[in-house]
Amino acid sequence: MKKAIIVFVLAALVLGTVGLWIYSSSGKFTPVDIVSFGVMFLVVAFAVFVGIKRLTSAKRGEPAEDELSKKVMRRTSSLSYYISLYLWLAIMYFSDNLHYETHTIIGAGILGMAVIFAICWLIFNFTGLKNE
Repeated sequence: MKKAIIVFVLAALVLGTVGLWIYSSSGKFTPVDIVSFGVMFLVVAFAVFVGIKRLTSAKRGEPAEDELSKKVMRRTSSLSYYISLYLWLAIMYFSDNLHYETHTIIGAGILGMAVIFAICWLIFNFTGLKNE
């Protein structure tokens, strides 16, 4: 139950920080800024989804983590790590042609890793795992 509340607090802090960033900006947003906002909101939406799922499980009296959820998380993390390696290779390949600062490219890579993890988790969570 406490972990679910922490997820909501962190999501609210991220949304508050993004709100301050938007409020303090000059008003002109580049396409990179708009994509960054979209990815941040997707990550926060994923966190809220996970928090709601944990709260409903706690209210039903289910354990926080069972064998299936641990197996789903293990498969998700291994596949998302594998895909993220190719993401970083693509970023390294295209970074010479892109004229962005290093911290922008690293931030985009980290956000890309978060999105890859969320997509892999959604796929494994809703389609299930095959018997191996």
